[in-house]
Amino acid sequence: MLYFAPWKTALVLLVTLAGLVTAAPNLLSKQQLSALPSWMQLPQINLGLDLRGGSHLLLEVDTSAVLRERLEAVVEGAREELRKERIGYTNLGITGGNVVGLRLRDAAQANRARELLVKLGQPLQGGAFNLGAGATDLQLDISAEGVVRMTLSEQAVRERARSAVAQSMEIVRRRIDQTGVNEPTIQVQGSDRILVQLPGVDDPERIKRLLGTTAKLTFRMVDTNADPNMPPPPGTEILEGDKPRIPNAPVERYVVKRKVEVAGDNLVDAQAGYDQRSGQPIVSFRFDTVGGRRFAEITQQSVGLPFAIVLDNKVLSAPVIREPILGGSGQISGNFSVTEANDLAVLLRAGALPAPLKVIEERVVGPDLGADAIRAGIIAIIIGFVLVNLFMIAAYGLFGAFAVFAVTLNLALILGILSAMQATLSLPGIAGILLTIGMAVDANVLINERIREEARLGKSVIASLDAGFSRAFSTILDSNLTTLIAMAILFAVGSGPVRGFAVAISVGIITSMFTAILVVRMMMVKWLKISRPKSLAV
Repeated sequence: MLYFAPWKTALVLLVTLAGLVTAAPNLLSKQQLSALPSWMQLPQINLGLDLRGGSHLLLEVDTSAVLRERLEAVVEGAREELRKERIGYTNLGITGGNVVGLRLRDAAQANRARELLVKLGQPLQGGAFNLGAGATDLQLDISAEGVVRMTLSEQAVRERARSAVAQSMEIVRRRIDQTGVNEPTIQVQGSDRILVQLPGVDDPERIKRLLGTTAKLTFRMVDTNADPNMPPPPGTEILEGDKPRIPNAPVERYVVKRKVEVAGDNLVDAQAGYDQRSGQPIVSFRFDTVGGRRFAEITQQSVGLPFAIVLDNKVLSAPVIREPILGGSGQISGNFSVTEANDLAVLLRAGALPAPLKVIEERVVGPDLGADAIRAGIIAIIIGFVLVNLFMIAAYGLFGAFAVFAVTLNLALILGILSAMQATLSLPGIAGILLTIGMAVDANVLINERIREEARLGKSVIASLDAGFSRAFSTILDSNLTTLIAMAILFAVGSGPVRGFAVAISVGIITSMFTAILVVRMMMVKWLKISRPKSLAV
């Protein structure tokens, strides 16, 4: 008992110093911390939505838009394949539900039409469904009268909806990360909803605009022979510009071909900048190899023709191709403000949403409510801390004072570790810290009670202390391990504040074992060497 290895003493001192240094920044305000030299600006604990204030959004994914987009692709594909083989048809379109229908002019061409239309099906393999090689998402049926029905299978409908929600959540996460929000909470709720919590957001309307924009970018040719004030020819549609080119003037209309020449999926980068000639904000973009090659082919074939840059069915601009663009990059200009150009670049870098998102619930937590919660949490921690310490001193005297020091150090280590981890602290996290204060003295109570039992049996001071630590160790380890396992399960299956609670408890258990087993033992060894008592008061 009297021997405490020097390396253990060095470890205790180093861990204590590191914990105090990393916990110290939490005593300063953001302004005070930023005034310090950069090498002293250590991270602080991030506060959750309930403590810091911010925005709470519940978004609904419009999965029906994904299905309709797939059906429209089938319509365009059927038109192109049948026209290529000169197979006549009528009434091509979406007939209701998840069905695309048409009628062949000559029923005798049904077999050839089947060979062409069956190519429009997409494989249904992987993900939640695996129907085997050759299975597709389209069920094709042609009657003896030449009536064709192409129906999306139920498996395809479910899989596309599930995939749309998963992809939407990932893109929402990318967009929010681009804005620099610290520790957002993003998770799926139900089958088609996404919960977004953004601590400290001071411009929730901008976040809503970013999340509510689908950002589906396409590059399509403009039909210069069609009148935008007349019904559009087959294979085209009329789209409006995103804003008037001249203030107070009507928004321009364009007849744009439905065929997508280059998709925004091929973009690899987008950055806001300024046009070198006009000085106006622009967004420059760059394609991947496939997109760059296709972009070069289209611009080579279409010199002198307008090329529409379409974002969410709004024409951002329709410049005339003056010369082939072979570098795989270009720029978008559209009378943007600086903020609009930055936001558009964020949207394009993050990627397009597979389906529109609708905000169905919005709550704003004010910083005053967060300040009240912090104040209440601090008061609760102080009261719990004082009561536990008073009990320990009253029950165990000097050894209780050692435990008080250990609990104080334990609290500093918890704050230091949470700061170093850049963890998010919410009200459940504060509850977890408060709970660990009580749990932190459990090990000291076990050790002190065991020491008392050994002393009552007539053992010497050194033997009593040695037995107290050695025999209580297995009980301490077992109880803490079971709690850590429970917290690991809670972290794995939980989310948001539940995970924060699990992290706070887990960190508190680890630090309490360190302070009870090493720090308290070191202090008792130093006390023994200095005072050399003949007996223990039991």
